[in-house]
Amino acid sequence: MPKWNTGVIDEIVDVAEGYRTISLKTDRSHKESFKPGQFITMDLPIGEKRLERWRSYSIANLWESETIELCISRVPKGTASTYLFDQVERGSSITYKGPLGAFVLPTEMPSTLIMICTGTGVAPFRSMIQAIANGSEVKTEVHLVYGTRTAESILYGSEFIELEQSCNWFNYHVALSRESYKGYQGYVHNLYDRISTGEQGDTKYYLCGWQNMIDQAIDKLTNNMKLDDKNIYYELYG
Repeated sequence: MPKWNTGVIDEIVDVAEGYRTISLKTDRSHKESFKPGQFITMDLPIGEKRLERWRSYSIANLWESETIELCISRVPKGTASTYLFDQVERGSSITYKGPLGAFVLPTEMPSTLIMICTGTGVAPFRSMIQAIANGSEVKTEVHLVYGTRTAESILYGSEFIELEQSCNWFNYHVALSRESYKGYQGYVHNLYDRISTGEQGDTKYYLCGWQNMIDQAIDKLTNNMKLDDKNIYYELYG
C-alpha cells in the first residue's frame, strides 16, 4: 500500500473563473513508478471521517521532478474545493499518497487514440500527451476533444494549440456549450462523432469527466457507433 507523504504548495495560479492550478512540491520524484494518467489522494483537514477528508486529483504533468501539478475547480458548497481555494496558500502543507490509479496509456499504442473530456478532466490527458510527445517517434494519431462552457474557461488551450501546430500527430477539438468555437457550439459528443467516421480498427477511446458525460459517451459509442467496450476506458470526476 502507498504510504502517506507530505508535500508543500509551491505555486497557485488562478487560470480561469472557478479554476486554478496548484503546484505541489513533493519529497521526491516518482519518475520510475508514476504512469501518466494517475492521481494522488489528499487527506485534507475538512472533516472527521476518512470519506469526508480524502479527495483524489489527477496529476496534470509528468512526475519527473519533485513537483506535480493539480488542476482544481471550485465546486459550489464543496468542502474540498472551498478549502483549496479559500484557505491554502503558498507554503501550505498537504498530506497525500500516490501515484495511484489504472487510467493510463495502453501498453501497446493504437493507431488512433481519442481522448474525450470536460473541465478539469483534461488533467490526466495533459500528462499522457506530454508523455507521448516526449517519447520516441510517434505513430499514434491523437485527438483531444475538450468540452467546457465558454472560451474563458478553456484549460491549457494555448499549450494544446501550439502542440497541434507543431506536431502532425496531435489534433485539438473544442466544444463550447455557451459560445461558438471555430464555428461549432455544443457538446463534445457531436465532435468525436465527426472524427470517428469509417472503420474503427484498433481505435481506443479514453473518457474523463463528470458522470453524466461519461454515461452519454458510453451509450453513444457502444449503441450508436457499435464500438466494442473493450476499447473504451474512463475515469469519473465526482
